[in-house]
Amino acid sequence: MMFEQCREILLKESELIQHIAGQQEGIHEAVMSRNWTDFEEHFAALERIKAEITDLEDERERLFDGVSEKPGDFSFYAFAAQLPAQQRVELTEIYRSLKLETLRVRMAGEALMSYIAEARMTMAGFFEIAFPDRRGKIYSPYGIPVSHDMRSMVLNRSF
Repeated sequence: MMFEQCREILLKESELIQHIAGQQEGIHEAVMSRNWTDFEEHFAALERIKAEITDLEDERERLFDGVSEKPGDFSFYAFAAQLPAQQRVELTEIYRSLKLETLRVRMAGEALMSYIAEARMTMAGFFEIAFPDRRGKIYSPYGIPVSHDMRSMVLNRSF
């Protein structure tokens, strides 16, 4: 019973991680093509997936806490070692695959965030050089200084 529950949770998490990878690819494409509507949709989808993963993680923690002697002191491989050989191999394979896919998704996400941060810094540097009279400040249409946060900047002209 424990094996089936653990297997089911790990498979669901693995499926969700694959969905995250797909959404990240969509975000990457949206950023490169500057399609901000798609960007927002992919980001919203990531938030929904995040909620599902959080629920699964909570379920997995409850399951593992029920097995361990002390709550929070669970070793997956110690648990797997107690299973019959076929179940142990299947479960550890799923677990390793999940860990590798999670690492790959994390690295892709960090690379994308690094690209976006560099683009923001480039834009901020451009505006400091192009408009030195503003002393690095950006103003609203009403003449009020606004944040240097470049998340919502839209250029409607060509330089």
